[in-house]
Amino acid sequence: MGDRWQVEVDRSVCIGSAQCVHQAPDAFRQDSAMQSHPVDPETDANEGILGAAEGCPVEAIMITVLGTGEPVFPPED
Repeated sequence: MGDRWQVEVDRSVCIGSAQCVHQAPDAFRQDSAMQSHPVDPETDANEGILGAAEGCPVEAIMITVLGTGEPVFPPED
C-alpha cells in the first residue's frame, strides 16, 4: 500500500462493539466509556486497519490519505 493514513473514529457514532479492537488490536483501543480510538491516528496503510473500518457495524471509522485527505474508507460514492 505504501501510503500513510489518517485514522479517525467518530465518537458520536461509535457504539463500542469492539469489532475494530478484535480486527486490529495493535491499532485500536477502547477507553473507559467503551468507545474506540486509534492508537496512532497517523499510521502506515495496512489491511488490518482497513478491515477494522470495513467491519465496523456503524461505519464510525474514517480513513484518509495523510496529506491529501483523499478518502480510503468509507469510499466516496
